[in-house]
Amino acid sequence: MYKQLILGLLATLVLGSCGVDSKHFRLEGRILNMNQGEFYVYNDEGMVAGIDTIKVNGGRFVYEMPCDRPTTLMLVFPNYSEQPIFAQPGKSVDVKGDASHLKELEVEGTDDNELMSKFRAQTASASPPEIKRDAMRFIEDHPQSAVGLFLVRKYFVVTPEPDYKEAARLIKIMTGKQTGNGPLNRLATLIKSYESTATGTKLPTFTYYDSKGRPVSSSELSAGTAVICSWASWSYDSMDQLRAVKQAQRKSGGRLTVVSISVDGSKAECDQQLKRDSITWKNICDGNMFEGKAIRQLGLAEIPDNIIVKNGRIVARGVPTKDLQQTIERHL
Repeated sequence: MYKQLILGLLATLVLGSCGVDSKHFRLEGRILNMNQGEFYVYNDEGMVAGIDTIKVNGGRFVYEMPCDRPTTLMLVFPNYSEQPIFAQPGKSVDVKGDASHLKELEVEGTDDNELMSKFRAQTASASPPEIKRDAMRFIEDHPQSAVGLFLVRKYFVVTPEPDYKEAARLIKIMTGKQTGNGPLNRLATLIKSYESTATGTKLPTFTYYDSKGRPVSSSELSAGTAVICSWASWSYDSMDQLRAVKQAQRKSGGRLTVVSISVDGSKAECDQQLKRDSITWKNICDGNMFEGKAIRQLGLAEIPDNIIVKNGRIVARGVPTKDLQQTIERHL
């Protein structure tokens, strides 16, 4: 009996030393110059319920989640910068960084996270055109890596000057090495949505329902000037965008129609934020985050993002917040 107890204890210690079990993923690390605080994590494939909070105590943190397939988590830091973490079942990664230089975050523990850390270090002082070229070369050199999906989306799709043709080419290269990759296949489908809602095209026909059950149709946005914008309660930049749109609507004297689409996982948090900011226009929040029907059909996969419509035709999209009011006024 004593021998069995000792063997059982040793087995427990061995299993514990091996780290996380095969159905979970663990993220742990240390952030210098952040003794106490918190940041957030979300996943647009639904593997995290809405937006989860990671607590930092003594500069350290540990976060563990159920994980039955590879996926990409997005960390949102107090300064609202975002960093991808590539999760795999049964894996644990170690994060090291400095709160004053979060773009230089280092992640170790899996090939994909280490490749992403090297890419960040390589492009730390590069210009935007240089980063785009480096991203293209990375995808060509590592078509089997999950990092490629993140890079093609960030630098070729969800950008003020998207290059859908190049994105499609790179996705084709990756698809050859990642057969059955659902998110990769969905991005290929999304690119078609982006192309159909590019500047100069007609607003697609749709009917959705807002948080109060009121219908939101393309027809009500096709007379005069309208703005469709995406946002999230945890994104400071997107809240700035909502306030800019609100000011433009107030100045328009009733000539501007606005519809917003929230990617919040919690409808309650979304409604509370709108109430705090006294926003009363129609807002869509289905709790499906980036997988929501409206977000996908209109290609609003960035937070914040926007589409400006005049007489049923898209006249601008992805306008920076600082230029938004002036752009709207030009089309009124």
